[in-house]
Amino acid sequence: MSPARRAAVLGSPIAHSLSPVLHRAAYAELGLTGWTYDRFDVDEAALPGFLDGLGPEWAGLSLTMPLKRAVIPLLDEISETASAVDAVNTVVLHEDGRRTGDNTDIPGMVAALAEHGIEKVDSAAVLGAGATASSALAALARICTGEIAVYVRSEARAAEMRQWAERLDVGIRVADWADAEQALRAPLVVATTPAGTTDALAAAIPERPAALFDVLYDPWPTTLAARWSAYGGAVVSGLDLLVHQAVLQVEQMTGRAPAPVNAMRRAGEHALAER
Repeated sequence: MSPARRAAVLGSPIAHSLSPVLHRAAYAELGLTGWTYDRFDVDEAALPGFLDGLGPEWAGLSLTMPLKRAVIPLLDEISETASAVDAVNTVVLHEDGRRTGDNTDIPGMVAALAEHGIEKVDSAAVLGAGATASSALAALARICTGEIAVYVRSEARAAEMRQWAERLDVGIRVADWADAEQALRAPLVVATTPAGTTDALAAAIPERPAALFDVLYDPWPTTLAARWSAYGGAVVSGLDLLVHQAVLQVEQMTGRAPAPVNAMRRAGEHALAER
């Protein structure tokens, strides 16, 4: 039996999180019988006290909203990837007491796309301008060789995305959401908007769509993803992203690689099917 170690996902709200399902599936497949992974509802105010109360059995933490930025001042070091988007979703707790942070959302996006054969594109379109959109820009900076069009609803959002583009040193063209149908002709479309936002666009999908990365996973499929797939286009789901970012977390926290991506995906699919 492996030594008792603990990990968990923190956020608020947190009851919906699939992270325990994915991480526990990885532990089972890797034979890490002494490892446990839980979820805790922790907000920004409670985070410092929670971290200070962790014992030596703790190996790592996954972070979701609203903690991805709030945790940064509480860490000893963060990766270049996390620094680029000012967001940490992974904390490794070292035996010497150090806390280091990383962002596995960005390489997770790249890995999810690569799994579907999408490793380079000459242009792309992003639907939306929230926190996930900034991560999408960082991921596209690694695989897109040309223009990235970002479709937004307000000038405030447009200004925010221009700032992120400058920070990430990536060229973008900001466009109005009213013209979002044009995005669907891009070699890669990344939809980062809340459920239902892109439903109306489904009727405008071109006859031969290329690739769609819809970051939602519940409910799934979205109207856009279902119609896109029916037209023969490639579809990458939010579950693909969730699995690949969790794979990297498991590897960092346990020191075991490669993490069992297929077992983790099966566990996630089963959990979603039961909701």
